Amino acid sequence: MNLNEQQLLGRIQDDLADSFDEELELELEDRDIDPVTLRPVTDHSDTARAGRREYFRELFRLQAELVRLQDWVVHTGHKMVVIFEGRDAAGKGGVIKRITQRLNPRVCRVAALPAPNDRERTQWYFQRYVSHLPAAGEIVLFDRSWYNRAGVERVMNFCTDEQYEEFFNTVPEFEKMLARSGIQIVKYWFSISDEEQHARFLSRIYDPLKQWKLSPMDLESRRRWEEYTKAKEAMLERTHIPEAPWWVIPAVDKKKARLNCIDHLLRQVPYTDVPQPVIQLPEREYHEDYERLPVPAEMFVPERY
Repeated sequence: MNLNEQQLLGRIQDDLADSFDEELELELEDRDIDPVTLRPVTDHSDTARAGRREYFRELFRLQAELVRLQDWVVHTGHKMVVIFEGRDAAGKGGVIKRITQRLNPRVCRVAALPAPNDRERTQWYFQRYVSHLPAAGEIVLFDRSWYNRAGVERVMNFCTDEQYEEFFNTVPEFEKMLARSGIQIVKYWFSISDEEQHARFLSRIYDPLKQWKLSPMDLESRRRWEEYTKAKEAMLERTHIPEAPWWVIPAVDKKKARLNCIDHLLRQVPYTDVPQPVIQLPEREYHEDYERLPVPAEMFVPERY
């Protein structure tokens, strides 16, 4: 079926609407659950609706700027590492999703490493992170990073005092070395209150779509709130260096945190518009001797929707 110009325009508009719907679906994932009624908390007031419209308007604008940044990174061969740290349920994953949502995964990728295996525990501590560092024209987002040693490993006694001190002796030099090699490092700490983490954990407990996010380690981290605070304070004090400074994101309000983080990230890079070639869709070739073969009916997925 050949589409006329009006039909093509309608298809393009439908695709744009679907793209916006993807963001709305992500917002549903972030719904809050009332621990008493066990139902999603929804504010239908005019103020809330206006706030959502403003949020989406700014988010889409910032995501368009991220695409411009991506084009510049590829064009210039820039190398960038962005580190996201914070307590459990602080909102790191949410902002990472919004950053990567419109970008090419070959250019901007996420490194979220699991706990080290037996072999990795015997390696130089930074070794397993090095393979994930960017090449020219790449951005790597670390959803937690080598700073695990300053946080969870310290609090849960997964490292010795000697290993902990050696980390602080090594990490500034490691990051300075990366910076000298041309890798830009941006480090974010997402900060939430005691009360907010409590509420978000309850939301995960009572929401079946979020329960997978809770691990025994998360629950233990809740009990050790004060120990994590001390570890965080030591980490920020001892690893805040000019070559790779820390930036703290107030994250009690998830949406504001996302917008502020993306806006700040964009301001860390002197990107400019990159000349884009004019793209022309080639004419589709037709051959008289070509005959499309029928697909057996049993191979089709049932159309239940």
